[in-house]
Amino acid sequence: MLFQDRFDAGRHLAACLKRFAGREDVVVFALPRGGVPVAAEVARALQAPLDVFVVRKLGVPGLEELAMGAIASGEVCILNETVIERLQISQETLDSVIEAETEELERRERAYRDDRPPAEVRKRIVILVDDGLATGSTMRAAVAALRKRQAGWIVVAVPVGAPDTCVELRDEADEVVCARTPDPFYAVGAWYEDFTQTTDEEVRDLLNEAYKDQSHSPSGVA
Repeated sequence: MLFQDRFDAGRHLAACLKRFAGREDVVVFALPRGGVPVAAEVARALQAPLDVFVVRKLGVPGLEELAMGAIASGEVCILNETVIERLQISQETLDSVIEAETEELERRERAYRDDRPPAEVRKRIVILVDDGLATGSTMRAAVAALRKRQAGWIVVAVPVGAPDTCVELRDEADEVVCARTPDPFYAVGAWYEDFTQTTDEEVRDLLNEAYKDQSHSPSGVA
């Protein structure tokens, strides 16, 4: 059974996270860009603040879909040594990819937030949302970065994920919620009727809408 689109997937995922609804110590972070529409529905259902956590995959040159690691806000870098060694990736090549992706990470940070500071995570429950889990490299980088920021409890939450990856991430996150774990998995996009790429403009619009809702909420949480 396919999700109609990322918003539909977010509503299904939110149903798996009902126990976090209405809590003042919960914040929802989306991995942009595809995770933002999903997380927007989750945050709305849980009445929780929404923010982005920018993570960039370090793709192998010429095989960009293959991750040799990932970087995240907070100067976190996670490397897949197996891929690097198997493909004999040189340090020069690795440094070049890291530099380029760091520039893109910083650009997205500026573009998405409009100078708003990141949501506070220290000692809070952080629900980390993406549109799916394949290898999990970007999600691992995000979890590591949130650990550095002293998040109280980290929940990785996705509508669909590769069974092995969902299990493996339990060693790194405090909790993993995969609404569906089809086997065979194929790819994240295979489980969506509409998997059109989310644009920067759509990300900004969803974040601005959520920020306005948060500003007008009785608790004023932002």
